[in-house]
Amino acid sequence: MTATASTAAPVADPRVLALAHYAARGVLERVLARHGITFQQQIALRAAVTADTPPTPDDLVVQVQGSLKADPADIRTTLDELLAKHLLVADGAHLRATDAGRELISVAAAEAAPFTARIWAGMDPEDLAATGRVLTLVAERANAELAALTA
Repeated sequence: MTATASTAAPVADPRVLALAHYAARGVLERVLARHGITFQQQIALRAAVTADTPPTPDDLVVQVQGSLKADPADIRTTLDELLAKHLLVADGAHLRATDAGRELISVAAAEAAPFTARIWAGMDPEDLAATGRVLTLVAERANAELAALTA
């Protein structure tokens, strides 16, 4: 047998997925901390920055909850924090990213890009395609289970 336990590739499972997620997220959180924002704040701000039209607070809560499965009250607190930091501004019934908010998202993405490039460098395209299919299915199934638990 040529492969040993220490050299064999692990089979994808919840632990492997979680370890990969938290390792990559840890890199991003270090970048975001330099700018005084949290991961959840970045997710909410990015949603506002990339929206086709200015979203309402409820729109952002739904979008962030769909991504992070976070408590709606916590997401509303996050939106309040972004308003207090002047990264979002109320525009009638809508929230709009300020120039400072757009700049922060742009700068943080640029700072994270070299890390991301090194993390993903040299991976086989077929492996990435298979991983993408598996992770999409895992997300669909987990979302269905979560919906059943909250029904």
